[in-house]
Amino acid sequence: MTTYIYGIAGSDHPALPEGMGGIGEPARPVRILRHGKLAALVSDSPEDLRPKRRDLLAHQNVLDEAGAGGPVLPMRFGSLAQDDPAVVEVLDELADHYEERLRSLEGRAEYNVKAAHDEQAVLHQVLAENPELRAMAEANRKAGGGTYEQKLRLGEQLTAAVQGREAGDGLQVRRALEPCAEAVSTGPEGTGWLANYSFLVRRESADGFVAAVAELRKTQPHLDVRVNGPLPPYSFVDPGAAQPADDAARAR
Repeated sequence: MTTYIYGIAGSDHPALPEGMGGIGEPARPVRILRHGKLAALVSDSPEDLRPKRRDLLAHQNVLDEAGAGGPVLPMRFGSLAQDDPAVVEVLDELADHYEERLRSLEGRAEYNVKAAHDEQAVLHQVLAENPELRAMAEANRKAGGGTYEQKLRLGEQLTAAVQGREAGDGLQVRRALEPCAEAVSTGPEGTGWLANYSFLVRRESADGFVAAVAELRKTQPHLDVRVNGPLPPYSFVDPGAAQPADDAARAR
């Protein structure tokens, strides 16, 4: 039976969710494979494993349950091994790496922050800072909206001015929150976002991080800032060594 891997923790982790329902329909019970100072959270894998919503949520729930009690190295959805002995073999081969990463994540969580422009607020700010555009907009207003060509020209210049702010505003988000975190990881670009960062935050510093986000929203009202966390520290696990490279198959 193929073994599905949720994550790796220390063998002395105080609250590993053994017996909890995992992926599959019906849900496969989670079991713990211990080897030396390490433990792998695993279950049997369905033969037709796909990234369905139910299984994605089940994977996340197992990691959330374990992560609430101590550090866990989260595997990506779809990490598989041939069988339980293959998982134990990986724990043995990569013991030093896993133990070092667990120590580095002790008492820490990930917060993902995405930011976008509030359309009306950023347009107001762009006009306030650009006398030429402001004069053009005022002239169009007095002319009953202006001709089609005038509207088009104003729209193009406003769009260019807003886009020109994106890189600077994204960097501003990072600079405002980075002092409250131990590490920062830049996430993939996405439609509609000008910033996508993950921050590694000590749990005892979480209130300070959340307060910094609130201050950022207050001082930069033209930004729509959204936070997701605390999360398992996906962005701060070495994606090469922390996956069973020969035995795992990823699906996201």
